[in-house]
Amino acid sequence: MGKPNVGKSTLFSALTKAPAEIGDYPFTTIKPNRGVAYVRTPCPHVAFGKPCNPRNAPCRNGTRLVPVEILDVAGLVPKAHEGRGLGNKFLDDLRQAACLLHVVDAAGATDEEGRPVPAGSHDPATDVAFLEEEIAFWIEGILAKDWEAMKRRFSDPHQKPEKILAERLTFFGVQEKHVKHVVEKVGLDAGKLAREVRAMTKPILVVANKADKAAPELVESLRARFGSIPASADAELALRKAADAGVVDYEPGAPDFSIKDEGKLNPRQKQALEFIRANVLAKHGGTGVQPALEKAVYDLLGLIPVFPVEDETHWTDGQGRVLPDAHLLKKGSTAKDLAFKVHTDLGEHFVRAIDAKTKRVVGADHELRAGDVIRIVSAK
Repeated sequence: MGKPNVGKSTLFSALTKAPAEIGDYPFTTIKPNRGVAYVRTPCPHVAFGKPCNPRNAPCRNGTRLVPVEILDVAGLVPKAHEGRGLGNKFLDDLRQAACLLHVVDAAGATDEEGRPVPAGSHDPATDVAFLEEEIAFWIEGILAKDWEAMKRRFSDPHQKPEKILAERLTFFGVQEKHVKHVVEKVGLDAGKLAREVRAMTKPILVVANKADKAAPELVESLRARFGSIPASADAELALRKAADAGVVDYEPGAPDFSIKDEGKLNPRQKQALEFIRANVLAKHGGTGVQPALEKAVYDLLGLIPVFPVEDETHWTDGQGRVLPDAHLLKKGSTAKDLAFKVHTDLGEHFVRAIDAKTKRVVGADHELRAGDVIRIVSAK
């Protein structure tokens, strides 16, 4: 997400290999693009000593690639919450996201509308602030409808403010327990509530794209102020395409690549690859694209990978496949939560679980850890 013309669709294509229209003009993306990207985690098969047979999450050289859904939405411009640009469409699409990757032009070469301007003439830090404000204004607008009537309901001792507010924001994925915490923190002020709800339900990671074209002080300023990750979506997309063509050996997130067949490269392609190596990989330790995705999944969302099996001795499913699946669950999830994730019937008829690594029997409230291999035992 972000304003137009900052490289959102390029980032999406690099992560998913899915086609997306890419252009240097505002609102290239109108309908949201959907695709699947992958986050990395060590595969337990390495310690187990047997090759795995992945089904939903490929394994590459001992690294499991766990799927996550990515949504590329239309660019956002100032006053989008008032319907300007494609604002209403963007904000409606936003409801589906668990967290947000805010792509900014670290080079400062696009103005607040997404129009090209001389590099360094626009401060990308202002884009971070405006986007957070637009989302908060949008939520505030939803809360503020009939606000006085709602406040009268709040005064009723038989009504709980958090229940009323959660009902108003249910489409946004807000739960009553979340609203209760926010109300206790900021009170019944629609503007403050909107900002806290946004921060709680839509955490944002800033991706400082086009870092290879940006002044180092701009990149560092974004990192210091917002914890942004320097990135070059163009470089990542180029490397992934070259790897798919068999020209280079490159693993997403790696700090370098190697050329497999120089004979397939013309002088211009060689020059482009060397530019990427010198100006992106050497300067920033990678393209930043894969680390940005993984920081969002593992840190902002607090997800952990867990591997369910049906045989705790051989780590297989019913068809004899070793470690066939990997699932992402919230930190603090329990064995029973995993059962429901695999299948509703397993959760509803949960009896116990077995930690396949230790062979220890655990109960429904056993808290899972990243990389656990778990067998669920049910009564059905």
